[in-house]
Amino acid sequence: MSIAIDLRALTKHYGTVRALHDVTLQVREGEFFGLLGPNGAGKTTLISIVAGLSRATSGEARVMGFDVVRDYRAARRALGVVPQELVFDPFFTVRETLRITSGYYGIARNDDWIDEILANLDLSAKADANMRTLSGGMKRRVLVAQALVHRPPVIVLDEPTAGVDVELRQALWRFVRRLNRAGHTIVLTTHYLEEAQELCERVAMLKDGGVVALEPTADLIRRFARGMLVLRLSGAPLPPALEARRVAHPMADRVALPLERYQELEGTLAELREAGCRIEELEVQHTDLEDVFVRVMRGES
Repeated sequence: MSIAIDLRALTKHYGTVRALHDVTLQVREGEFFGLLGPNGAGKTTLISIVAGLSRATSGEARVMGFDVVRDYRAARRALGVVPQELVFDPFFTVRETLRITSGYYGIARNDDWIDEILANLDLSAKADANMRTLSGGMKRRVLVAQALVHRPPVIVLDEPTAGVDVELRQALWRFVRRLNRAGHTIVLTTHYLEEAQELCERVAMLKDGGVVALEPTADLIRRFARGMLVLRLSGAPLPPALEARRVAHPMADRVALPLERYQELEGTLAELREAGCRIEELEVQHTDLEDVFVRVMRGES
């Protein structure tokens, strides 16, 4: 399969600060890829280099085979980026903004596609509204529209749903999924890890400027899979062997017991019965991407 984004030994220093260190990864064409990490991990720096907004100290970055430095025009045309920050020109309407963005890429008579984007992002009613009159959520929709207006094969979404309402989030993901099914490559950064788990086929996790995990999402979750038995008990106290396994839980009246293997569940319940503990409530919680993320950031493998 062809490579949409190809990063080779990418390193970026800001003076004595190392923002990225030897990042090597490839995103395949047509893939929905997650780029995850805590604040300061290097995600935005990496995106800025891929988008041509910053230059790497060393290493190479290519978009659809085009070097972002030597073939920057072709690389930028192949890429659409939705930034974290709300950046807009207060002197134009929504439609004028999208027409101007089309013009940057030399695209004339683009109104049919602009209308389709506006409809899919629920912006049609605001097409002739001035940008400065829009709410924050509406401005973010326009940023998404600007990234898509030249139909780029690769789309980077940098925290696209930060601070937006549920309705927009659902509409945006429906549209993005449709674009992905049509062959567009999607790269998503988000702190909403449930979104990444649901949408992304593979994820890369960054920490301190380096890649600490890179594999299919399902495989990553499976590798760290463990359950959590959460109980509300009455009667006898927890037996000492189980008390030693107990971990903190946000609700003080709950007992949380990790299950490294789900086969441990039957034996744990038997221990509780033998100790005279009465089970009032029981829940088995499963590992998700958020659990995996926390463990990877702690250095577990």
